[in-house]
Amino acid sequence: MPIWLRTWIQGMKQTGRFHPSWILLVVLTTLVVAGIVWIPTQMVSKTQPESLADARAVPASNTPASATEEESAAAKKTHAPAGASLASATADFTPPDIDDLPDGDFGDAVRLGRNIFNDTQTYARAYVGNGLNCVNCHLDAGRKADSGPLWAAFGMFPTYREKNSQVNTYEDRLAGCFRFSMNGKEPPRGSKELVALMSYSYWMSRGAPIGVELKGRGYPKLAAPAQPADTARGKKIYEANCAICHGADGLGTRLSDGRYAFPPLWGDDSFNAGAGMTQVHNAAAFIRANMPLGQGNTLTEQEAWDVAKFMNSHPRPADPRRAKS
Repeated sequence: MPIWLRTWIQGMKQTGRFHPSWILLVVLTTLVVAGIVWIPTQMVSKTQPESLADARAVPASNTPASATEEESAAAKKTHAPAGASLASATADFTPPDIDDLPDGDFGDAVRLGRNIFNDTQTYARAYVGNGLNCVNCHLDAGRKADSGPLWAAFGMFPTYREKNSQVNTYEDRLAGCFRFSMNGKEPPRGSKELVALMSYSYWMSRGAPIGVELKGRGYPKLAAPAQPADTARGKKIYEANCAICHGADGLGTRLSDGRYAFPPLWGDDSFNAGAGMTQVHNAAAFIRANMPLGQGNTLTEQEAWDVAKFMNSHPRPADPRRAKS
């Protein structure tokens, strides 16, 4: 019994004003007061870990709830283990503006990469075997979404590719473009050309998550055509929409200096049979999203399938993997 309570009881006895029931009253009052203090304390201690966990889950920013969920999902996928399936990112990605090119040696490498990309015939001529430039299949200097943009490809390497049945680095992927799409030869790994192209790709992809399929990567997937792709229908579509730029014979529009204003779609100066564009579904997806130039998505999906079939029905250089030595 507390000293103060014992002293009070003794005082009451001496004065004759003490009653035993008062002890019970004091005890009950003490229990009530203790309960009032104890119950809220327990409630706070049980909810505090959840509150702390919630606080850790909320970023220190004014980001809307929907955006936070998207970033969280993207972050989980960014660090997903090898072999895990990765869903497409829900937010658009915009590469840096060309006016923001960096200075110094790195800036010089980025600029060289951009020059190679836009004018491969001049800046990487030793490795090119046809009349194409990288920008012919990757529009707007490799920046345009749904046209194989570099900023959406860079963060997806290294990766396993069935094309050569091995894990490829991004440098391997670029080198392969020279061999197939450019019908030339692969630059040596570490060459100034590949380093410059990788620098340009890296610079454009700054801020993009690694290992996440961004919207606009590659070419948009098309559903299977309602009717099987048909070269006869494709020929009519080509004549009405494509021949004005690529020529009635499909051999491109040449300038007086021998370069192409519009690239050849088949023939000796076009991509070889090992290029990805020779797969009709790839060609149809690219055409649907980007052609006629500046008028993407004006052809129907069926028309894109048909004209892709027509384009790839023509002769072109052989796949170097299958050509006889």
